[in-house]
Amino acid sequence: MVDSKVILLVDDNPDDVLLTIRALKKSKVSNEIIITSDGIEALDFLFAQGKYTDHDINKLPAVVLLDLKMPRMDGLEVLRRIRADERTKFLPVVILTCSKEEEDLINSYKLGANSFIHKPVDWNRFAKAIRTLGMYWVVMNEPIIR
Repeated sequence: MVDSKVILLVDDNPDDVLLTIRALKKSKVSNEIIITSDGIEALDFLFAQGKYTDHDINKLPAVVLLDLKMPRMDGLEVLRRIRADERTKFLPVVILTCSKEEEDLINSYKLGANSFIHKPVDWNRFAKAIRTLGMYWVVMNEPIIR
């Protein structure tokens, strides 16, 4: 079951987290945002483990905004594990990263990313990208419900 009110933001950079939240609010996306600071914590949330054992494993976020370069477990491994589990394999995952490496782009799509967005340095471009992202993945997208 998808909880259309929740966005899972997975990013270890506090400045990027604040910018993303600011851009979402500026775009009138008022969904609850769950923030995890690395891949292990994100998987704990999705699979109700660790400090998230009280989380209902059947309530998936509407979308996961996933950074690639993180400590403990990188975004590509998180994506690999999301796609490997029956409960989460259709969960929308948007890579939201500063990486401009072509290999990261290719590997993200190979592993089943739904979209790949570079975090632009320019605030206005970033806000526009987040507004578009929010409109599509949170408002317009029809999730597969299992």
